[in-house]
Amino acid sequence: MKIQERTGAGAGRSAVPAQPSGGDRLPTPPRERKPALAALAVLLILVGALGATMLVLRAGDRIEVVKVTAEIPAGESVGDKVTSVLVAADDGINYIPWEQRESLKKLKAKSTIYKGTVVMGQMFAEGEELPAGKAAVGVALKEGQYPSDIKAGNTVAVYNVDAATGSNDDDSAASASSGGLLVDNAKIQAIAENSDATISTGNLSLTLLVDQADAAAVAKAASANAVAIVHVPGN
Repeated sequence: MKIQERTGAGAGRSAVPAQPSGGDRLPTPPRERKPALAALAVLLILVGALGATMLVLRAGDRIEVVKVTAEIPAGESVGDKVTSVLVAADDGINYIPWEQRESLKKLKAKSTIYKGTVVMGQMFAEGEELPAGKAAVGVALKEGQYPSDIKAGNTVAVYNVDAATGSNDDDSAASASSGGLLVDNAKIQAIAENSDATISTGNLSLTLLVDQADAAAVAKAASANAVAIVHVPGN
């Protein structure tokens, strides 16, 4: 009887195979390393850092150039109407370096340069250049023949003050029919530095920029000291 009990007890046990002990585990295969990819990643990081550094350095690359502080009429020099300003260096832009400002004063503006403009070399020429279709006419004015606030660059109307004197001259008759008006939008190109526009005399010499078709009439009136100008709106 005892033998049977023992046999029955053994028959109920599970036949599960024994698990290997911790020291008997199979070895894990080593992870495959890719040195080429790692080197490429490092290279990309270095290139990105170098590019960012170059952008910062480029942004900080400044040069000192010339900027005008007042309007410069066509045919005029900048004189002392200049100041320095820092701009980003750019080989594609013909800036005038600040250290060349004295040489710049020997040149003439090809066209009107407005206040605040950072000037470039192509804006100037060695000699005075007139715009196409224009002529420069010199006039001498007496006190009362010009407004006291005029300056180079202003737009003025030019009148022949002797136009309605009853002369039989064809030009005078034509001027009289239009109220003595010779030019309605002449530009004051320059005012002579030696003009004696004082309280004692009031004389003023200036150069007017007019259409070539009007130049003869203005010059004729100027030779007779019969020119008067009026400041009018204009650029």
